[in-house]
Amino acid sequence: MKEILQKLTSHLTLEREEARSILKKIAGGEYNNSQVSSFLTVYMMRMITVHELAGFRDALLDLCLAVDLSEFNTIDLCGTGGDGKNTFNISTLSSFVVAGAGGKVAKHGNYGVSSSCGSSNVLEYLGYKFTSNRDILRNQLDKANICFLHAPLFHPAMKTVAPIRRELSVKTFFNMLGPMVNPSFPKNQMIGVWNLETARLYNYIYQQTDKNFTILYSLDGYDEISLTSEFKLISNREEELLSPEKIGFPLLLPENLNGGDSVEESVKIFLNIMEGKGTPAQNAVVIANSGIALTKFHQDKSLPDCFQIAEESLMSGSALNRLKKLLEL
Repeated sequence: MKEILQKLTSHLTLEREEARSILKKIAGGEYNNSQVSSFLTVYMMRMITVHELAGFRDALLDLCLAVDLSEFNTIDLCGTGGDGKNTFNISTLSSFVVAGAGGKVAKHGNYGVSSSCGSSNVLEYLGYKFTSNRDILRNQLDKANICFLHAPLFHPAMKTVAPIRRELSVKTFFNMLGPMVNPSFPKNQMIGVWNLETARLYNYIYQQTDKNFTILYSLDGYDEISLTSEFKLISNREEELLSPEKIGFPLLLPENLNGGDSVEESVKIFLNIMEGKGTPAQNAVVIANSGIALTKFHQDKSLPDCFQIAEESLMSGSALNRLKKLLEL
């Protein structure tokens, strides 16, 4: 690791295979915590390159416990996190809205690292039992339209890094990797990222795959459609700069998206929205993100049509029923 750190601190970068090999060694516990912390710190001080990111992704996919859900046409809605905005759980709520509208969702998630409450925190609090059992996950997808893939169960090699990430409590390149390493390899994906450079890196890497993808970035730094500013929408078909008004939504204030300061507060907000008691602003953000995700399944429908489908799923209680069914199963 000494030579690697000397190379990186001399402003040199890693090739794809070199990055792949190093991350495998980190996962294998070949380096001590101080060395790994120093390695992670490099990428807090400069942007990761596309070759480095692709190599790190390759390593995690090589090491993951893969689960075959290919009989379903699934989608994952997952943000990188690390935007420091402490929003409520927008991608998790949107996942249930998509499921309520008939889409099959293989949601990849984890505990919050740089926020108070991640998707795993919410579902665990509600009583969901994390599992890597393929038959259970298939049954959940079949009957509830959604299953949840708790990242640590599928990436056991990362247990050596987890305590270091918790101690650092800031975003690292692992935030960038999370959405890229869903162990079920979904064909459809909606990814939120925290800056435009990350969006471009993702676009370059995802263009080399057969995924039907959409990358989202709000220009004021949110890793989702926040409706607080214009946002970039990048897919395998087009790239657009859109505004809330252009897609039929009001411009919101950042305080409209507050996610609470504890898991309990976050879950209360989550359930209020699921039960149709959310504020107009909260509902609007969930519907906007869900509607974009639904375009992956309804490419023949207009964006306003997909927003309408999402609104019906949320406000009719269909999304809530998917949550209840998942917890029941």
